[in-house]
Amino acid sequence: MKKKVKRMSNEQQFKIDGFSCANCAARFERNVKNLPGVKDAQVNFPAEKIVIDGEVSVSELEQAGAFENLKVRSTDEEETKERRSFWHKNRLQVSLSAILAAFGWTFHFILHDQHVLPVTLFLISIIVGGYAMFWQGLKNIRQLVFDMKTLMTIAIIGAALIGEWGEAAVVVVLFAISEALETYSMDKARKSIRSLVEKGPKEARVITNGQEEMVLVEDVRIGTEISVRPGEKIPLDGDIIAGTSTLNEAAITGESIPVDKTIDDPVYAGTLNEEGLLTIRVTKYVKDTTLAKIIHLVEEAQGERAPAQQFIDKFASYYTPAIMLLAFLLMIGPPLLLNAPWEEWIYLGLATLVVGCPCALVISTPVAIVTAIGNSAKQGILIKGGVYLEKAGKLNSLAFDKTGTLTKGMPAVTNILPEDGVSGDDLLMIIYHVEKQSNHPLAKTLVSYASEHLERLKDLPIANVEAITGKGVKADINGETVFAASPSYVQEYHPHTLSEVMQHKLQRLEQQGKTTVVIGTSSRLYGLAALRDDVREEARVVVSALKQLGVSELVMLTGDQRYTAEAIGQEAGGIRVMSNLLPDEKLLEIKSLKKKGKTIAMVGDGMNDAPALARADLGIAMGGTGTDTALETADIALMSDDLKKIPYLIKLSRKTLTIIKQNIAFSLGLKLLALMLVPFGWLTLWIAIMADMGATLLVTLNSLRLLKK
Repeated sequence: MKKKVKRMSNEQQFKIDGFSCANCAARFERNVKNLPGVKDAQVNFPAEKIVIDGEVSVSELEQAGAFENLKVRSTDEEETKERRSFWHKNRLQVSLSAILAAFGWTFHFILHDQHVLPVTLFLISIIVGGYAMFWQGLKNIRQLVFDMKTLMTIAIIGAALIGEWGEAAVVVVLFAISEALETYSMDKARKSIRSLVEKGPKEARVITNGQEEMVLVEDVRIGTEISVRPGEKIPLDGDIIAGTSTLNEAAITGESIPVDKTIDDPVYAGTLNEEGLLTIRVTKYVKDTTLAKIIHLVEEAQGERAPAQQFIDKFASYYTPAIMLLAFLLMIGPPLLLNAPWEEWIYLGLATLVVGCPCALVISTPVAIVTAIGNSAKQGILIKGGVYLEKAGKLNSLAFDKTGTLTKGMPAVTNILPEDGVSGDDLLMIIYHVEKQSNHPLAKTLVSYASEHLERLKDLPIANVEAITGKGVKADINGETVFAASPSYVQEYHPHTLSEVMQHKLQRLEQQGKTTVVIGTSSRLYGLAALRDDVREEARVVVSALKQLGVSELVMLTGDQRYTAEAIGQEAGGIRVMSNLLPDEKLLEIKSLKKKGKTIAMVGDGMNDAPALARADLGIAMGGTGTDTALETADIALMSDDLKKIPYLIKLSRKTLTIIKQNIAFSLGLKLLALMLVPFGWLTLWIAIMADMGATLLVTLNSLRLLKK
């Protein structure tokens, strides 16, 4: 079974402002775990949030994050305008440092190398642009913490000691810009969450004793009636009790095509009321709305490390010490063994430290994962974590439920076939009055169809209504007992009423995958009614697209009878069919496919398909037909019930994995090229920082390609 998300017993959540890199977030998490009263802590870097098991104060948390000057606030507090962002808050500091460095180099070329004016300008530039980094780097050295700031501090101090003031200043400026790029890329990716949050109104127009009053959504109780005018967003989940309108539900489903809504229809917070005035009865508190759950799931998903990211994190933990060892050996090896100039090789060792900074490598995976998950949420695809995003790209087998997945989930009348001597209107009239006595979904569909197609409804006397368990319903009409029942009931109790012609028609309807209702009495047949849950229009196109993507094993798992299942499977594009399956038998079929080495996804409605969804490598739920259940059960939810999202999901996953591989190649490749200059003595500090910054820039821009639809 799949690993369950760890729940904390005494949970506190806080928002964190000021993270500049993933390493800083990991260090903050370690510091918090060491606080007294804290049993466990989990930092979600993309969502800028920490979840703590235990008791801790804001001041204690800020002390734990003092190395990065982190600011802590409760999750209920509004984000302040003073939100720390390297790119925004410190841009003046970085700009001033760059200007001072530029003037320093200008006077460096005009005057001689060690003239006091350029050296002074370089020194001031280093202090202005790198003061915070130096301070933290020195603390790290004292505590034997070797991160990027430690490496940069050692390199810049070393450069200054050997008289390379100008290059030290350039390194400070370029490192600051590199950090800004990392912060910018994560902020860009986080906007997907913020855009979701902004879709929910802050106030609702509450109706009390006929009067309207604006109330904060947090204060609105279940059962309260609210009014929503045209052009306004729905503030809370609820049911319409008055009015009709069209709603843009893109905030939930990702589909911008308006949906017609009327009395008793559900509506969701964040969706846009386009036309009519609506009165809505609230059914969920603001923290429990579908939009709130989506936001929570996206935040949690972006914080979960994908396998690729776990590998990179582990690799980086060995990579940084290895780079430091290599730099140290370069500094002392050639001078001691080959009598090479100390100053030259100390400089090359410092440049190696700079080029070895793992900035780009560390962000190569998370920025791609966060961007992909956030953007997919805007398209109506909720992915619960990077691990599931990766799995989607590796699928080679896919199992579908039938009802509500490959089909629309709503049966429609396809045939009304009266017996000879019975008019179509007479048959519909009998169907209307008999089926009206039943609560079965098929009966309701037949009643609705009859009322729409009859020009005039007559009142017929109905008596002795009796449900035929699992078979249909019967009632007395004008003193005669009339049944509307399944063919099996008729063949068991009244087989003589079925003529050879009608039996042939009945068989043909069943072979077409239609559910047939027989209407008659113990002595005569009135006719047949056939219904079928139609295949979704996009099913055939989706099946073809999946085959082109290499998903070769496509199977439909259904509890329906064989004829119906095979007809649906054929119409959907030639899917292998497994019929007459109970939920536990669907589970066994999933197990069987996995034993054959298949990487399989199960697509269902998240209700009776829960066991199969859980057992599959990837559970994909049709979110629109059962939102709460789908969000809880599946690894991925399609909020618009659009099967076309599945090929899109697989393509997105494969594109994300490709971009991650490219990012790793960029981050390591540029560094390797720079290190190849060392044996020739050509590697300089500014080349080293340009290689590091270039890798960060490439990784950032490459990952942001995933923002495209």
